[in-house]
Amino acid sequence: MKLIDPVIRSMRVGKVFKDNTETVNHMNFSGCGGFMISSAEDDQIIIYDCEKGVQKKSVNSKKYGVDLIHFTHQNKNNVVHASTKENDIIRLLDVHENKYLQYFRGHSKKVVALCMSPTDDSFLSGSTDKTVRLWDLRSPTCQGLMHLAGRPVAAFDPEGLIFAAGINSESVKLYDLRSFDKGPFSSFKFNVDKDIEWTGLKFSPDGKSILVSTNGSFIRLIDSFGGSTLQTCTGHLNSKNLPLEASFSPDSQFIISGSTDGRLHIWNAESGAKVCVLNGDHSGPVQCVQFNPKYMLMASACKNMAFWLPSVDEDV
Repeated sequence: MKLIDPVIRSMRVGKVFKDNTETVNHMNFSGCGGFMISSAEDDQIIIYDCEKGVQKKSVNSKKYGVDLIHFTHQNKNNVVHASTKENDIIRLLDVHENKYLQYFRGHSKKVVALCMSPTDDSFLSGSTDKTVRLWDLRSPTCQGLMHLAGRPVAAFDPEGLIFAAGINSESVKLYDLRSFDKGPFSSFKFNVDKDIEWTGLKFSPDGKSILVSTNGSFIRLIDSFGGSTLQTCTGHLNSKNLPLEASFSPDSQFIISGSTDGRLHIWNAESGAKVCVLNGDHSGPVQCVQFNPKYMLMASACKNMAFWLPSVDEDV
């Protein structure tokens, strides 16, 4: 089945998980698409089996809290996550043994960005201490440090050779991973939107564009080579100034976002046109939404986790 407009419009909730008592703050699919992991404000970490559509495992992080959780490359049982309590240390957790393997110390304030390299065991973190740090899972010491002019968001490109840092909700700077200490090789500046903060940055899977999500009711799609604004996606509600996640479909054709009214909005990335608005019976704002990288499966979360599948009764 190919991802085309009628298939996207046919997406329906196939399974709802009500495992969390508080809002899901982050989700991440494994590279193979077989599993998804979520972190939530109730300090729960939950792993789902995407093929079987069941919860596989649940562990708690009551002492430190949990946010920005990601699978690692080295071991499908290992995840990295930021903390919401006690301190701003990033932790490497073996979820199978429920045991911490490594601590990454350095940030002095809340970690607001975390992303794994798509090719190896390095990862980026950004904090409200106005720094971006580059790490290797094998070492507790940060491999690189960038001091910035404001709160950062960050992302790797699909090849893992370049990373982008969004700074102060007004500029995107591109760094070569092999020589990031020399500073950015490219920089794009944008008009500052009053009272709007950038909350996320993602490269499209084809590497041609960058998605900037905000705590406002718009999403900006920019050209990753020239920095021009390709699309501004609007129409979804964000009445509470939440960090609503925006994501690409695996073919880079569609942009998905949650909404504070519990619905999902999907746009065509090339034209910017709204493809559809999907109602998944979410009881609260949908802060997390992602498409599985390998399977025809979409996930969205408020407090509940919903798995979406194309309807078989649609003529697609």
